[in-house]
Amino acid sequence: MASIRKRTSGKGEIGYHVQIRLKGYPTQTASFTRLTDARKWAASTESAILEGRHFKTVEAKKHTLSEFVDRYVEQIVTGTKNDRNNIRNLHYWKEQIGDYLLVDVTPALIVESRDKLRQEGRSDSTANRYMTSLSHAFTVAVNEWEWIESNPCRKIKKLREPRGRTRFLSDDERSRLLSVCQSRRNPDLYHAVVLSLATGARQGEILGMSWDQVDLGRQVITLTETKNNEIRLLPLSGLSLEIMRERSKIRRLDTTLV
Repeated sequence: MASIRKRTSGKGEIGYHVQIRLKGYPTQTASFTRLTDARKWAASTESAILEGRHFKTVEAKKHTLSEFVDRYVEQIVTGTKNDRNNIRNLHYWKEQIGDYLLVDVTPALIVESRDKLRQEGRSDSTANRYMTSLSHAFTVAVNEWEWIESNPCRKIKKLREPRGRTRFLSDDERSRLLSVCQSRRNPDLYHAVVLSLATGARQGEILGMSWDQVDLGRQVITLTETKNNEIRLLPLSGLSLEIMRERSKIRRLDTTLV
């Protein structure tokens, strides 16, 4: 419980020293010049301790957003492509509001920085991705570190994103595309487009493919670093299988990339 002691300094100034001692919690102390303020702090702090809010607020007053991001990147982030994108996104927040203490990082402050992305020409979808990276980091700070009481991003409404469009090339369009690619001096473009059309793999997945992902015996490509961090198997057949077999015969010695 809280105790308040009246003290008089050598100069005759009156002050009030508050001490809160609760079993199982560190002792909390503070000094005030007014008895009203001392009583108010004692009541609110004791209530916050019992409700599990006080010490999170203390941590939030000790750490800046930059410190928070640095710890998250060091302890939580791995080396996957998705995490590399998260690091890039989190560095943006460091640049914008890194000097703020966590206790001062409000939804309004976050929205202001998010909207700067839109003013710079970034899409609402991109702005949402930046928000997702920050929100996940805040969730870790709430649940695992107990640095903050709640995730401020949870109070921010997600921006509306345009609905995607599903479209497939017609036979004529596909033939013309392959014809143009085949006419180029470098065969890599043609091979990449054939693989993409045959497997549905993304551009980054095709260009970043290494030989340890390719199993010509089983006629399959295994993708490990995908957008959703899920392993995907891409079957090879027909022209795509023929191309991979030909490329395997002339592998470059200076790289493991296909």
